[in-house]
Amino acid sequence: MIAYLRGRLLEKHPNQVVIEIGGVGYDISIPVSTFSLLPELGQEVALHVHTHVREDTLALFGFHSREEKMLFEKLITVSGIGPRLAISVLSGLPVPDLVSAIRRGALEHLVRIPGVGRKTAERIVVELRDKLDGLAGVEAARPVPASAFAPVEEEVLSALINLGCARPVAEKAVLKAKALGTAAEFEPLFRRAMEFIR
Repeated sequence: MIAYLRGRLLEKHPNQVVIEIGGVGYDISIPVSTFSLLPELGQEVALHVHTHVREDTLALFGFHSREEKMLFEKLITVSGIGPRLAISVLSGLPVPDLVSAIRRGALEHLVRIPGVGRKTAERIVVELRDKLDGLAGVEAARPVPASAFAPVEEEVLSALINLGCARPVAEKAVLKAKALGTAAEFEPLFRRAMEFIR
């Protein structure tokens, strides 16, 4: 199983990267938190990797930190949560806030994540609340806000659409986030926009 990859960053998108190692390009799904920490194209990048194998699929999921990877692997043990939804959950809240929300049973934070309904949020809390040893949580602090449909806003829109939002809904969320004066950087703008997705 592949557990770690280091190589040259060939492509990067809010939910996916391609890393070249020894002439081979690895297509890896990533959460938004990892995307926001990637270097420029052509530079070296290293990711902790979870290899997901099924009869018909071999998929790689990459994470900037071990903590993210650990939480991903716990999320996919929850009934009804596959790797794609787990990536959406990790994209919806920073790891410390997510851990804190699960421990406190704060369903209102979890149901704001696209794809997570009340029943799924309840399952996450029930099944993981006592299994988060080694993961730091904080009392949920909302990230600072972002601004403008510039390239960074298009990236945010793309990430929201990839998480299952309709484009008009995603656009309204980004405009509301901008109106609050959110920083014009990918991660703060994305997380703020997520607060307006219903």
